[in-house]
Amino acid sequence: MAGNQFLDDVNRQFNEAAQHVPMEDGLAEKIRVCNATYVTRFGVRLRGRMETFIGWRAVHSTHVTPAKGGIRYALSVDQQDVEALAALMTYKCALTGLPFGGSKGGLLIDPSQWEREELEKITRRFTQELVRHNFLSPSQNVPAPDVGTNELTMVWMADEYRRWAPNDINAFACVTGKPLAAGGIEGRIEATGRGVQYAIRAFFRSPRDVAWTKLTPELRDKSIIIQGLGNVGYHAAKFLSEEDGCRIIAIIERDGALLNSQGLPVEAVKQHMGQTGGVKGFPGAEYISDGSRALEHDCDILIPAATERVIDEYNALRIQAKLIVEAANGPVTFEADSILRNRGIVILPDLFVNSGGVIVSYFEWVRNLTHMPFGLMERRHDEVSNRLLASSLETMTGAKFPSDIARPFLDGAREIDLVRSGLDEIMQSTYRQLSDLCHSGKDVCDMRRAAYIIATKHTAEAYRAIGI
Repeated sequence: MAGNQFLDDVNRQFNEAAQHVPMEDGLAEKIRVCNATYVTRFGVRLRGRMETFIGWRAVHSTHVTPAKGGIRYALSVDQQDVEALAALMTYKCALTGLPFGGSKGGLLIDPSQWEREELEKITRRFTQELVRHNFLSPSQNVPAPDVGTNELTMVWMADEYRRWAPNDINAFACVTGKPLAAGGIEGRIEATGRGVQYAIRAFFRSPRDVAWTKLTPELRDKSIIIQGLGNVGYHAAKFLSEEDGCRIIAIIERDGALLNSQGLPVEAVKQHMGQTGGVKGFPGAEYISDGSRALEHDCDILIPAATERVIDEYNALRIQAKLIVEAANGPVTFEADSILRNRGIVILPDLFVNSGGVIVSYFEWVRNLTHMPFGLMERRHDEVSNRLLASSLETMTGAKFPSDIARPFLDGAREIDLVRSGLDEIMQSTYRQLSDLCHSGKDVCDMRRAAYIIATKHTAEAYRAIGI
């Protein structure tokens, strides 16, 4: 049922946006529907018996290829969930200008109930099914980690694909989110959380947009509530507090929430969770067992960074944040979106905010296809040029080059620097498109509708270009 509601939310958002995009009859329907969904039921012999698992891989669109999207291991996943997430990937990639169609996968499993060796056997069998039916390859369909999966899951999948296609020189480009030792790229683990930070920074660089929220124009010292301290929420909270001077006044997790108006130490909370399995018992903070209540706490910025549909028509009237930043996929329902918009609460939509993961996945995919790290050919050349420039300036001015900026200027860019620079560029340029459309006077009154309109327009143009 939840999956049906989530898919319905995505489709209703698309239908609203499609009314603003001139298209020939039938094209909107073609873009909206999922192209194909593969359902597999496979067996794995574990613990002395045959266990049967059900998995899905949905391809929403192949107007460009490969299709891109994560694989989720969870007991809550179903076919409609996977199709909704695949659709979001199509629109997300179209919005940010990435050359990917949208896809998503899911396996109905609780990873915590299986040992590592068992998860590897299950993952390799799932991979075999996907490869056999052309739902996994560098040129057709490229998964990445999602809820319940990680870089180790991706290594197992890549290695299994390589066994099935030993002559494919680009085999390790069949998945992204891999560890560095297996063809990964620096910055991929932090990518979605880093993208959330860049999205918020882009918003605060636009005084006309900040004015909608009635917040002061500086990001520093803004109070933030984080819902979900997983990979995305953790990195977003860490970067915003340590680098931008924000106060993380609440952290919401499965077992409750922590509150401290002066700000919570994100790293310490994360370590406590690793030791105890939850936030309860963390010293120096108020604990409430009903974490959902903390969503309604007064704050400047609310960042839902866990699962879909956590803000609905029932709690939307009690949300007190001035700005909602959707770090998760679909955290605000269609009905709640309308309520919040009417209340004057600004929402930065998931299509934009959490695209950092797929953007850096794109960088990893390109790196795997070129078989060369970014910056390898330029770094030393740039370093020599910068040192010559600094030496010339010292000679001309008689002053020593400032030590506080010497290293970042004199040293050539590392791969992580280039990854972050590329991510920031795409996030900034995408935000400018959203903001400009919202201020264009074309009856586009909010960021979500602007995001869907831009994504729909780009997708429609791609279909026309290939004659569909």
